[in-house]
Amino acid sequence: MNTRSISPTKMVASLLAAGLLGGAGATYVLGSHAHATATPLASAVTQTAQSLVTGAPDFSQIAERYGAAVVNISVSGMRQVGNDEGDGAAAQQRGLPGLDPNDPFFEFFRRFQGPNGGFQGPREVPMRGQGSGFIVGADGTILTNAHVVRDAKNVTVKLTDRREFTAKVLGYDVKTDIAVLKIDAKNLPVVPLGSATGLKVGEWVLAIGSPFGFENSVTAGVVSAKGRSLPDDGMVPFIQTDVAVNPGNSGGPLFNTRGEVVGINSQIFSRSGGYQGLSFSIPIDVAVKVKDQIVATGHATHARLGVTIQEVNQAFADSFQLDKPEGALVSRVDKGGPADKAGLEPGDVIRKVDGQAIVSSGDLPALIGLSTPGQKVQLEVWRKGQRKDIAAQLGNDGDKATATARADTSAVGKGKLGLALRPLQPDERRGADVASGLLVEAAGGPAAMAGVQPGDVLVAVNGTPVDSVEQVRAVVAKAGKSVALLIQRDGDRIFVPVPIG
Repeated sequence: MNTRSISPTKMVASLLAAGLLGGAGATYVLGSHAHATATPLASAVTQTAQSLVTGAPDFSQIAERYGAAVVNISVSGMRQVGNDEGDGAAAQQRGLPGLDPNDPFFEFFRRFQGPNGGFQGPREVPMRGQGSGFIVGADGTILTNAHVVRDAKNVTVKLTDRREFTAKVLGYDVKTDIAVLKIDAKNLPVVPLGSATGLKVGEWVLAIGSPFGFENSVTAGVVSAKGRSLPDDGMVPFIQTDVAVNPGNSGGPLFNTRGEVVGINSQIFSRSGGYQGLSFSIPIDVAVKVKDQIVATGHATHARLGVTIQEVNQAFADSFQLDKPEGALVSRVDKGGPADKAGLEPGDVIRKVDGQAIVSSGDLPALIGLSTPGQKVQLEVWRKGQRKDIAAQLGNDGDKATATARADTSAVGKGKLGLALRPLQPDERRGADVASGLLVEAAGGPAAMAGVQPGDVLVAVNGTPVDSVEQVRAVVAKAGKSVALLIQRDGDRIFVPVPIG
């Protein structure tokens, strides 16, 4: 399957799945030859710099010892597509989605359909692809990515000794992109599983997989960052590396220098669809938890809090009197959901969960989603300038998924809000399904620059519900550099920061 790639051309662009279409470290020279008249300080600096360099590691023993536990996965089947739908490079050929251009059937179908794409409308087309996986049980239990085997009718696992097995998909979890396979074999080599918790930024790591079908290929690099939140994958705190990962690497293991698997290679950030220096792996701790559920029940369950959240930037921090721009800003609370029952309100900023800090808003869904439905958690919340502790019992994410909203944070300018407001008529209030609020008749100045539009409903200012223009003026008069407007538009709510000078 394709390594899922994120292309910047669409803001945070497309996530290409690793493998449906096929599919280093650097030497640093620190210091220089010392001059005979070097000062003691210069010598100390040189010695300190040299002491930090231990040299590039030799991964040959890891590759030799555990390479046999890394498998190549081939999938095939049929999938229904529309006229313009496709995958990767094949999408450039109208009517040929799901086929790798290197697949021998690609040219056949291209010629058969002709220059105009042949068949029109939704149809089923062949789906072929390759990915990677690794053996975690000597009885034939294998871990890989969900997007490698999803929708596949036939899954074939090939070992390094060239034996091939038809694999059974025990189950997969789309939310975390984890799948568990089983082949009928015994006494297989396995990889040792470690933990991503102790992984450090700058630490060397190794990937083994089948990029573009080249089986058991080894690439190395360093950990670039931890806890990355990606679009549509908020539940997984990804490990970012600069390890070369390409289509076909998906589902393969990421090793640390001790030979322990710390992640599963899953996605890349790319303009071209191929490796461009940014690769993302699922922490093995997440994968093992999901794997255990799938082996036991055939599926995985995740917890939910029942809130829509936004990132806290400096403007929001100023509006809510926070000491620093950290936490998850609650813009909506699902009626009757766990958060609603616990007493959470729009405008609350969740700063900790069971004592663990929420720095970026993406930290919250990762923590909650990997918890157990029914589990009780302690939330530290910032509400109207004060800390508040709230206990919540988590629900099941299968009931309703947690959403994430993003505000337009491009507002600039100083002065008044630039809003023309009026109270809602009874029928407008019923139509908007709000208990309070004001209709935006016109927007200009800072408010318009921030994205507020005529027809929006202003529900609250800095977390305080408003039902009159006087209330808005009173809150704004007490505000600092900016205010946070809770706007409802087309049934959705989002906080918008507006600077007021």
